[in-house]
Amino acid sequence: MGGPVAPAVPRHGRVASFDPGRGLGTVAEDGGPSYGFHATANTDGSRRIAVGAEVTFTVAPGHGGLYEARSLVTVGPSAGSHQRPA
Repeated sequence: MGGPVAPAVPRHGRVASFDPGRGLGTVAEDGGPSYGFHATANTDGSRRIAVGAEVTFTVAPGHGGLYEARSLVTVGPSAGSHQRPA
């Protein structure tokens, strides 16, 4: 990755998948790509998030040179809900 990283720009999307056992998931940006995230990116500190939850997030360089979602904030009617156990 060369050059400076652009400032974090808020993005909007939905949680496409989440594995509570591993704490790993993906968020799909509205009209854009998907990004991986770790449960610690959830700003409410719960380390859990519902699949399908509407979120705002930022994107930053992550592990292995890939970009990842950070600072996930749940918005809309899914706020505060959790995925059922697998």
